[in-house]
Amino acid sequence: MTTRIAIIGAGPCGLAQLRAFQSAAAKGAEIPELVCFEKQSDWGGMWNYTWRTGLDEHGEPVHGSMYRYLWSNGPKECLEFADYTFDEHFGRPMGSYPPREVLWDYIKGRVEKAGVRKYIQFNTAVRGVTFDAVSGQFEVTVHSYDRDLTSTDRFDYVVVASGHFSTPNVPYFEGFESFAGRVLHAHDFRDALEFKGKDVLIVGSSYSAEDIGSQCYKYGARSIISCYRSAPMGYKWPENWEEKPLLTHVKGSTAFFADGTSKHVDAIVLCTGYKHHFPFLAENLRLKTDNRLWPLNLYKGVFWEDNPKLIYLGMQDQWYSFNMFDAQAWYARDVILGRIALPDHAAMHAEDLAWREEELTLKNAQEMFEFQGKYIQTLIDATDYPSFDIAAVNQTFLEWKHDKYEDIMGYRNKCHRSLMTGTLATPHHTPWLEALDDSLEAYLADSPQTAIKAVG
Repeated sequence: MTTRIAIIGAGPCGLAQLRAFQSAAAKGAEIPELVCFEKQSDWGGMWNYTWRTGLDEHGEPVHGSMYRYLWSNGPKECLEFADYTFDEHFGRPMGSYPPREVLWDYIKGRVEKAGVRKYIQFNTAVRGVTFDAVSGQFEVTVHSYDRDLTSTDRFDYVVVASGHFSTPNVPYFEGFESFAGRVLHAHDFRDALEFKGKDVLIVGSSYSAEDIGSQCYKYGARSIISCYRSAPMGYKWPENWEEKPLLTHVKGSTAFFADGTSKHVDAIVLCTGYKHHFPFLAENLRLKTDNRLWPLNLYKGVFWEDNPKLIYLGMQDQWYSFNMFDAQAWYARDVILGRIALPDHAAMHAEDLAWREEELTLKNAQEMFEFQGKYIQTLIDATDYPSFDIAAVNQTFLEWKHDKYEDIMGYRNKCHRSLMTGTLATPHHTPWLEALDDSLEAYLADSPQTAIKAVG
């Protein structure tokens, strides 16, 4: 009987799993039957932008947290696919920090070339996943919006590739219910132009806070305050941006902070992270973790230890992204194909705990991305995924961190060298702060003038 695999989600993780099996098939391997369920109408996950917030057209919670005008906040050279380079896709050098639509085009290019769209059922939400110990199979219940039909089918493996940046963690602060402005989570942030001429409070001190605040500055916010729970971000902010200790409460249009100061604000954006949330999974299959480099109970960061036929991709806090998902997907593929044997439960859990113990010793960003790089290397070494220079990626991360502290509003103008092809990125025709159009057409134009003509 043919082995059947359900893949939940057609974002970068789910597409990595499909590409991994297609790669094996292209080399002559007999692969299982693949069925990928994607609740959106197109692939790309977060990179598939939607203007919608709250509920989607089907009454389901909106999955996407992507906003207009997002540009990569890390060098594209650190996420480049080892088997499909930016050079191959675009046929020319380009900047190191492209906008969302450019990256989405790149993601699509690889899977279009691989021909894996045939495996995906779009507009299909997964409602439930249970495991039948007698048959050794999963029962997966899905709902097709196109047919308005709910159905259940059986699979030998389930790959959870739905990501963990779609269910917001929304804290409460005293006075929110009577705040005179708008309160929203980063998940519902779409357009920084909404806050032009406004005083904006950003709650949080991680990447979302840094980037959404930068977007608001770029598109004309009057002032920005970001507040932190443990430590400030510490960059050299523009004159109208200040950092304060955590918000304590709001009253009317006034925000009060832990240092005793207060400030008028028109809007509050909660950049307070996301939850690992899998309501479609049975309780005994559900990963429960906060956002960290090494979630427990996943052997190799991938296999659910109590039932290794359940596979999670991309559940780690991410320094690496696309190439880490690939490394995980290739390893999972080889386990399913019988090329790699898993140890017993005790050995899996012991290795899992050893990684967690090492994670607990990490003291700074460099140690963190080197830790994740080492993890990825162990996966790549076990498969035929094209090897790439992890140490060179780590060095690029280090340069990126330095550039941000040198110039938080200008680091995206820096250029890095591809670790796959050696190609040096070329400066974008318009500095990031002045590039107000983030479309693919405008970005790939030869000059600001042709960009204006392209969208004019």
